[in-house]
Amino acid sequence: MKLFTFPGGIHPSGKKELTCHQAVKVMPPPKMVVIPLLQHTGAICEPLVQKGDKVKKGQKIGDSNSLITAPVHASLSGVVTDIRSYPHPLGNKVRSIIIESDGLDQWAEDIKRDDNYFRLLPQEVRDKLRDKGLVGLGGAAFPTSVKLTPPADKNIDVIIINGCECEPYLTCDHRLMLDNPREIVEGLKIIMKLLDVGKGIIAIEDNKPEAIKLLSATVKMEPNIEVVAVKTKYPQGAEKQLIKALLKKEIPSGKLPFEVGVVVDNVGTAVAIYEALRDNRPLIERIITVTGSGIKEPQNVKVRIGTLFSDVIAFCGGLQGDIAKVIMGGPMMGIAQYLLDVPVIKGTSGILALTAQEVKIVQAGPCIRCSKCIESCPMNLTPYLYGLYGRRQEYEAMGKHNVADCIECGVCAYGCPARIPLVQYAKWAKMEIAQARKKKIEDGKIEKKDNR
Repeated sequence: MKLFTFPGGIHPSGKKELTCHQAVKVMPPPKMVVIPLLQHTGAICEPLVQKGDKVKKGQKIGDSNSLITAPVHASLSGVVTDIRSYPHPLGNKVRSIIIESDGLDQWAEDIKRDDNYFRLLPQEVRDKLRDKGLVGLGGAAFPTSVKLTPPADKNIDVIIINGCECEPYLTCDHRLMLDNPREIVEGLKIIMKLLDVGKGIIAIEDNKPEAIKLLSATVKMEPNIEVVAVKTKYPQGAEKQLIKALLKKEIPSGKLPFEVGVVVDNVGTAVAIYEALRDNRPLIERIITVTGSGIKEPQNVKVRIGTLFSDVIAFCGGLQGDIAKVIMGGPMMGIAQYLLDVPVIKGTSGILALTAQEVKIVQAGPCIRCSKCIESCPMNLTPYLYGLYGRRQEYEAMGKHNVADCIECGVCAYGCPARIPLVQYAKWAKMEIAQARKKKIEDGKIEKKDNR
């Protein structure tokens, strides 16, 4: 089987053997959940419930009138004990709805199976995906209903389902492909029908041969769908790199995949789409990988949205060793946590606990102009300049060197012998540039554009 790949990238140690061979365990409902009103790219939701209200599992409890947003739902039945600002795994505090379980775990009355889901009209499908709070489960958490509504003048030719899972340690997508291949294919068929697309591709890295074999057998009778093996390399799962590898198409700077006629969705998103339409099930749970040498019993776990990290870790036997860092996600693009009483959100793909033996704190030195960051950058950027300008806080200069195209994969920082925090500089520059642009819009100096 031919292997597709892209220029640049690196080959970090996978560490996937800790969890990839274990079946997914279902964590029992916790005694309490914290549901942030912002778990997606877009506008924050407003609460639809009040303190003291009784809610049921699957009930919508937060929504917004904004175009780019995603409603939130109760992930267990119980009582709303508070609505307040609460620590969020992205590092800030977000207004959240706190629900105490009643022990009954009852579904809301409107959560009923619909075997005629494939007869829904396109707008009915989009309305349901929005109503059920679906977002991309690969990391960005962009509202699915918006993503599957490309501009009218953009013709979509190919749907790619991303099963690469190139981030070290994480195996939740791998297990999903092994356990739910039919649901992934059904989700892909729904997307293809919705966008009137005649070609679907399921892309899987070649370090997952069982998943390739199983999904290939699943699509054997689907002439418009193929399973394609891609080379195991980081960040093969990034949208732009995957499109480049499979289709030899480059997305223009500042643009999105629909510009080249492509839509990319994660395997988990495909399953969530299928469950939302067939079962009327909102996004209230997901599979996450709980792993690392600091976890006593590494495993993949299906957990309710809003479950505290501390409760999930306890379910996996607790922590062990001299813990140096706990990360939401993987080691390359994940976010370090400053406390464990933060909730699992829709974009949580994993909880990684690393010991002091694995985490080395090194003081950053001066750039030695080795060009390793340039050679490995999958976006063909010049990351060393971000370190140079970042230290001087010259963000406008970073913008001129296309920092907006940085996908924050961490490849540059991973290979930097001077240990310069290049990704942090890029992130900071994007924030500063965005704030400056927002101020210009408010002052009427520039017009706001639709960057969907």
